[in-house]
Amino acid sequence: MHIETLKNACKGPVHAAGDADFLDALHGPLWNRLVPTRAPLAIVKATDEDDIIAAVKFARANRLKVAVRGGGHNWCQPSLRNGGLLIDIGAFTKVLSIDVDNRRAVIQPIISNRDVQAALNPLGLAFPTGHCPQVKASGYFLGGGMAWNPTVWGSGAESLEAIELVTAQGELITASETENPDYFWAARGAGSGFFGIVTKYYLKLYALPKAIHGSTSYYRLEDAPVIGTWLGRAAPGMSPSVELSQFIVQAPPHLREATADRNGWLCMVTGAAFDDTPEAARAALQPLETPPVAPLSREVATPLNFEMLFDGSGALWPEGVRARVEATFSNHDPGEMMQAVLPLLSQAPSPTTVFLFTIFCGPNVPAPQKDMALSMHAKVYGGPWTMWWDAKDDAANAAWHRDLITTLRPFNLGYYLGESNTVERPANAIEAFTPEKWRKLCDLRATHDPEGVFFDYFEGLSEP
Repeated sequence: MHIETLKNACKGPVHAAGDADFLDALHGPLWNRLVPTRAPLAIVKATDEDDIIAAVKFARANRLKVAVRGGGHNWCQPSLRNGGLLIDIGAFTKVLSIDVDNRRAVIQPIISNRDVQAALNPLGLAFPTGHCPQVKASGYFLGGGMAWNPTVWGSGAESLEAIELVTAQGELITASETENPDYFWAARGAGSGFFGIVTKYYLKLYALPKAIHGSTSYYRLEDAPVIGTWLGRAAPGMSPSVELSQFIVQAPPHLREATADRNGWLCMVTGAAFDDTPEAARAALQPLETPPVAPLSREVATPLNFEMLFDGSGALWPEGVRARVEATFSNHDPGEMMQAVLPLLSQAPSPTTVFLFTIFCGPNVPAPQKDMALSMHAKVYGGPWTMWWDAKDDAANAAWHRDLITTLRPFNLGYYLGESNTVERPANAIEAFTPEKWRKLCDLRATHDPEGVFFDYFEGLSEP
């Protein structure tokens, strides 16, 4: 490999293994500070599509495999592979256009969820972005896109109209349902196994809900199973405009004394209604006001906006942590699952940890399969986000996390690629798809990347 040839072909910086700034370029953009030792031979920080094309063609000529890094938020860091070439598209940060009248927008891949809404909301528009404010569009869309207001707007990938991408042959193409449809099908859900590099997303936009209201209730930790069963039974009769979640978290300051005997852990229930009027939002949230046990405290139908939603979500998933995550889908009673893990929850070694079930509301859950790679649909989504700050706590948190996900595994229908350990348990990648969609995805990879230019889900992930 002649690294000078690559440097001369690219306008953006190229960092070779052994360079003084290589590790900073490799690890700096990563969200999870639990950093593996896997490393490529070189990193290209692309400035535009021409750099990506040059890097892919160089990799092909030198028989190097390619990995791609967008926002660096995928917690198990599949962009880090042993050997090959890492193409970093972190410079693709622009909102390229917004068509208010026709509710269309074009963005580059490294726009955060928060920044998408910040660009659209003042114009009376919105998009089904993800929940974590700092997550970028790149991995969010490729993983399928677990969105705000999911049972009305659907996943983020469902509101894509087209993409532009660089193929394994180094060609820049457009893909949609009618043009290069194989790529468009795969890009909506294939995650780190996608056989291309997306450089633009064409979005279908929605009217900004005029009334976003939220309710929050806190319950004793031991009440989590009965609350979960109640929510699971209530959800089918609730408005699809409600996004309903049950958490196990550390108590807010005003409830710390009341939860001291449970190491500060309690059950939190949130409902966010996305409606056209305050009256409709309050009515949609009203079923949450009649729980089977009395809450420790409650706030009902508080007016919100996306900025406030992101602030709340960002507080639950802070930046700079060391993290293990396992997000799964299930059709089981959430109360039954809470009962199974309850003995472990109060023993969580880190107070930063969040345990979450989102319980989808409305009569049409789970939704039918869509014509895209994204496969998992179920009544309940969630699992543990085990987060801590200090390297000395790695072993304790890893052991606790493994015990918890082992306990949950009998309930699992499948996994969400963007928040699942596909490195330590490669079967999670396969189990993120229906068998039919997994076979189609493998066939499309063989057709459109026959030389294996792009790393697949399993290659280059062992620790050296």
